[in-house]
Amino acid sequence: MEGLVHYRINPIHATRRQYRSCLVPAFSLLLSKNFTKTPVLFMKGHRSFNSVVASVQSLDASGLGHFDNTLPSKVILQLWRSADAVCFDVDSTVCLDEGIDELAEFCGAGKAVADWTARAMGGSVPFEEALAARLSLFKPSLPQVQEFLETRPPKISPGINELVKKLKAKNTNVYLISGGFRQMINPVASILGIPPENIFANQLLFGSSGEFVGFDVNEPTSRSGGKATAVQKIRKVHGYKALVMIGDGATDLEARKPGGADLFICYAGVQLREAVAVKADWLVFNFADLINSLE
Repeated sequence: MEGLVHYRINPIHATRRQYRSCLVPAFSLLLSKNFTKTPVLFMKGHRSFNSVVASVQSLDASGLGHFDNTLPSKVILQLWRSADAVCFDVDSTVCLDEGIDELAEFCGAGKAVADWTARAMGGSVPFEEALAARLSLFKPSLPQVQEFLETRPPKISPGINELVKKLKAKNTNVYLISGGFRQMINPVASILGIPPENIFANQLLFGSSGEFVGFDVNEPTSRSGGKATAVQKIRKVHGYKALVMIGDGATDLEARKPGGADLFICYAGVQLREAVAVKADWLVFNFADLINSLE
């Protein structure tokens, strides 16, 4: 498409362990040589406030008695421990927020976009329809995205850094598969030490003047079933014997298809989507459970 800019973010290398990070400006035009002096916020403890609230709300609403998948079977544990590849959703899983909702709120269309996100993650509308509808509500320009990343950096979920490190120590390959945008995901991947080739995500497109013109529809995660397609591709290329998908939404659950993920773990530490949680092989509310189970 003539005149379009496929914007990509330069890697940012983390030098210390982080639960929550204030990322430096990700756009090369504004990247300072002194970015390592940018202050970093740390979140103490193993659970975030959002995580606690989500769990408490779910307990208050109906309790966990109707979920029979909070304790893994021996078969599930064996699959988890023997996985040679683990794929993570990003929004409300690796990160504490939904990136598109945060960007929309910054641009003045927060509530309308958040409503669409809830419908999309619950599986009530096709993902591609929800993505196009959400973006059309606020049409973020390149300068707006730029300013957003400077002032409202993504927040890393407690425990995810340790979990990724532990998986790597076991020679397990880690991937990020997201319906979000590379502009926001690349810095997160850099913090976690995940290479760019292990990222499957969407791409915002901008015109030559920085105006929003759409998103790359050729990315597999831009449509329903896209995460399953990405996982199937990963498995076919690398020949993994045991592959696990971890996420919170209906699009993550879809990855558990023939030729895709052997195991779907629903992470409900940020958002508990009951329609997804009840179909998961394993429901967890804290990444510490997954870390400890690798022992």
